[in-house]
Amino acid sequence: MAIKSIQYKQQTIDISYEIINPEAKVDLVVLHGWGSNKALMKNSFSKYLDSFRHIYIDLPGFGKSTCNQVLTTADYAQILEYFMVHLNVQRDIMVGHSFGGKVATLLNPSVLVLLSSAGIIWPKSFKVKAKIYIYKTLKTLGLSKLRSRFVSEDAKELSEPMYETFKNVVDEDFTYNFENYNGKALICWGEEDHATPLKSAHKIKELIKNSELEVYKGEHYFFMEHAEEISKKIEHTFLSTLENK
Repeated sequence: MAIKSIQYKQQTIDISYEIINPEAKVDLVVLHGWGSNKALMKNSFSKYLDSFRHIYIDLPGFGKSTCNQVLTTADYAQILEYFMVHLNVQRDIMVGHSFGGKVATLLNPSVLVLLSSAGIIWPKSFKVKAKIYIYKTLKTLGLSKLRSRFVSEDAKELSEPMYETFKNVVDEDFTYNFENYNGKALICWGEEDHATPLKSAHKIKELIKNSELEVYKGEHYFFMEHAEEISKKIEHTFLSTLENK
């Protein structure tokens, strides 16, 4: 594990990362989802894809990376862009799970691998709308300390800057961003995913012109059980882009 300090908006952010196969010539950047960390992604994929240089990153505010400011997904992408320049990391292949999928999309790699990516917004249920209304009402009455009873599991125990960041990113509509990505996309999804439903995968497939969809057994973290199969698909997808050049 290593740390790279990045200056962003007059503050220092320490980015924790790990590189595997450092002599390989093609870069594979792997980004975790909200509330997770690089260790989970490394445990899933590090045994495979030996031809690539793996870069596993803790996104700011997660794992061993720091963050004391409120961010948007665009900020995350900008911070990673600075990080990649400092380490001479190329945008050959980027793998992003859930929230990490949105960050990876903004970085516009040659091959984009989306694992149950966030970014497609569906209407909220009545239950969710009711919880939001009640929380906002309590907040106006000065009872915001009851926040933990109303926020999602992804937002509990967050620092104030990270909670505000969560509010910024949770309902971002990435329809335009997916539609304007012009590389090759491999979309992988768990068929029983309830966090990002399978219909989101089909929507993204419609939006990204040069894309392929693979559906696997499992829920939001389906890739942990199917990492070897997904890795083979990643390698095949990358090789196909070289043949078309």
